Formats: sequence, structure tokens, C-alpha cells
Amino acid sequence: MSILAFRDTQVLIQGITGTQARHHTENMLAYGTRIVAGVRPGSGGEQVHGVPVYNSIEEACRDHRIDASVLFIPAKGVKAAALEAMQNHIKLLVIVTEHVPLHDAMEIFEDARNRGVVIVGPNTPGMISPPEKAKLGFVPTMYFTPGPIGVASRSGTLTYELVSRLTAAGLGQSTVIGVGGDRIVGLPFADALRLFEKDPGTQAVLLIGEIGGAMEEEAAALIARGEVRKPVFVYIAGSTAPEGQRIGHAGAIIGGTGGTVQGKIESLQKAGAQVGTTIAEVIERMKHTLGKK
Repeated sequence: MSILAFRDTQVLIQGITGTQARHHTENMLAYGTRIVAGVRPGSGGEQVHGVPVYNSIEEACRDHRIDASVLFIPAKGVKAAALEAMQNHIKLLVIVTEHVPLHDAMEIFEDARNRGVVIVGPNTPGMISPPEKAKLGFVPTMYFTPGPIGVASRSGTLTYELVSRLTAAGLGQSTVIGVGGDRIVGLPFADALRLFEKDPGTQAVLLIGEIGGAMEEEAAALIARGEVRKPVFVYIAGSTAPEGQRIGHAGAIIGGTGGTVQGKIESLQKAGAQVGTTIAEVIERMKHTLGKK
């Protein structure tokens, strides 16, 4: 099994006529994702790789059941696009755009909570469910293979690195989620852990964290309360970053006394998670725990 996206999930692409959206739509279709419609105001009646384009989501929903949407939308237009999707009863949004204005993101997440919508991102490479052949976003599919490991990550590049090593070690993945690198995101680690805990196809979870924010500490609190019984493994990037230095993401910055690698490691270890100080150590811990030679 997987979480959030499945073989029969019907997907909409917002902003489908853009250069990057066209390219990644083709790749998602090739992987097996069921993209049934795209939206771009003024482009209704066109097609992108055989996918019909509509002027609005309301028009697309008249012809198709739409379960999820991937937003290839400039940052200033994300709020309107996300709200339009939710108003049309789409329950999963993947926002690949980075640097969405903070107050816009807050409004999006508030509306999502009220409507029971899951938001992945902003600033995410997306998600992939190898057992279901469903990819929403632009993760490179060659690294992923079906298996029992759930992965949630704050870093796209580190996701590909660790997943490629998992695959080489014979540890396939149930679902891999890039939770996003903006200052606030819609599906933090704690929420991802809750979903993986309920999935019978996920035997263990890998969290790929980084400096800044409190996402890892919130995950540790969830584990400590006994709400996650599956083994949780963790790698956290940024151990050498000085205070005030941002490493790549808007959310990856140490401020004051919070957000340090050491503080995150201590919280997670105390809760019972297995934390590796190097990528190789994390993979070896997982292989040992899951009986892989």
C-alpha cells in the first residue's frame, strides 16, 4: 500500500501549459500517473501530451473526477490557485512553487484545515508512491522502487541520495514525500508519521530533516507519546551551519537557540528514534533493523 496517491488517483495540473509543467506532465504520465485534465485560463480546448486543458477547475470538474492537483504556478498566484482547487472539492494539493508569501500560505493552510484537504509543500519536489505507480511532482523516478519504507523529507536532493541508497540496499519505498522547504508547510513530519503509521504497507519510516524550525521536535513528541509504533530512522543535515546561516531553504535557518542539529537529535533519540550522523550510518541501521544483509 501507499499513502495519499494511488493507482486510481485522478490528477489535475494547474498551469499545465508552462514549459516546466509540460515537461513534468509528460514524465508523470510516462510513470503511470493518471493525469485527466489541466487548467490554464485562456487555453481551454488545447491539449498537452493528450491531456485536455480547461479554462477553470470548475469546467474540468464537469468532465472529470479530480482527486488531486499539482500546482505549477508562480508564487504570487499560488493562493488564488489553491483556493480555487479547494473550493472545487479537490482533497490533495501538491504545491511545487517555492517562496510562497507567508501570509498567503497561512490562508491556504487555514482553508485546507477547514475543508479536510492535505497540502504537500510549498517548495516541494512532490511525492511518489512506487507500488501504485503514482507520481505528483518532479522527483526523478529512476531512484525509486516498491517496498516497505515510508520517507518524508525536507530536502529534495537528499531525498534522491538516500532513496538511491535504500534501493541499492534492497529497501524499497511505500511512499516518498517531499514535505517542502518553505518556512511553513502543509504536511509536516508529525502529520506524515500519522499517515505512515496507519498504512499496512509501511513497515518503517525515514525522516530526512535539516536545521531550522521545529518540525523534527514535533515528530519526536509524537513518537514519545506512543502514537508511532513503527521504527523511525532519521538523518538531519546542516551540522556545520553557523547560527543565522540559511542552507538552501527558507525554513533551513537557525534562529536564537532553536533549530539546531544537536537539539533535534537529542529530542528524537530521547523519543526512541534511531538517528544516524551520516547517510551511511542511517542506511546500515535500517538494514540491520529490517534484516537486510
